[in-house]
Amino acid sequence: MLGLLFVFVVLILYTIWDNNRIIVVEQEIEIEDLPSELEGFTILQVTDLHEKEFGKLQKRLTSKINHVPYDVIVFTGDLLDSSTSTNYQPVYDLLDGIHNKEHALYVGGNADPSNYLLHPNYPFQKVEFIKGMEERGVRLLDSIYSLNDFPIHFLEFERAIVDPSRKLSEIEARGVPKNDVYKDYFKNERKLNEDMLSLEQIKQSNDVIIALHHYPIVDFRIDFYRDNPQYNFRNFDLIITGHYHGGQIRLPFLGALFVPEPWYDRNGLFPPQDRVKGLWEYEGTKQYVSAGLGSSDAIPFLKFRFLNPPEINVLTLKRK
Repeated sequence: MLGLLFVFVVLILYTIWDNNRIIVVEQEIEIEDLPSELEGFTILQVTDLHEKEFGKLQKRLTSKINHVPYDVIVFTGDLLDSSTSTNYQPVYDLLDGIHNKEHALYVGGNADPSNYLLHPNYPFQKVEFIKGMEERGVRLLDSIYSLNDFPIHFLEFERAIVDPSRKLSEIEARGVPKNDVYKDYFKNERKLNEDMLSLEQIKQSNDVIIALHHYPIVDFRIDFYRDNPQYNFRNFDLIITGHYHGGQIRLPFLGALFVPEPWYDRNGLFPPQDRVKGLWEYEGTKQYVSAGLGSSDAIPFLKFRFLNPPEINVLTLKRK
């Protein structure tokens, strides 16, 4: 009996320690005909913080990040723990402590607020959380971001799979709303879709196209987008996502028991283990899924990670 109690206590202490350490996961991404100037180009991914704190002012996390040389840093959602949360400080402390934010991009997740405030009684504008991130040097990616010095472009996935010309035609067909708030909203939508038109020239080049999204794009979903004429699934060189937390609870020899994925049978219970985290490829589309940093209560009463330490991810492009 005492032996079992000892093992239980040790397991609890190990899990607490394991939930508060940070590992750096490195992955080479081979891309066919990669332009020579992108050989060794490095992307640092930070995702699914869920307001978790790694020491005072996020010192342990920022120390890990600042010791990694990278060209771009991407935040792929769920930095907050709920879409209604106003506890922005763990995120802001993280951003304040990061040194290299020359190219820093953010896409939101299901636990983050909407990017824009759209309400008839208030001016159309970015929400406070996004404003605070931008004040700290992080750019909201809601269309396309191109690096002047490199032939590489980052896209917001949901907007990238919609034909911008058709979207612009739909906007014009609706006419100009009378309400100033909605007028500004449609003006912003028009600009974002006009920005996406530059993809037509990019497609003719050898430039690298990387999409950012919070949710992994599972095989069934890729098939759906490709088969549905309403969408335009592009030849992405890479899609970078998070959301799954690597299964959050992982068991020896079994791996992840659950990921929150409605496209799978049983909504993600007992998922295919090669689709939980890391790099995979389907029908020519490469995708990288980070296990992230924090935890959620997708499974009630299990808001912790087990045998699954928090991670940041260093993705290095290599010519295939």
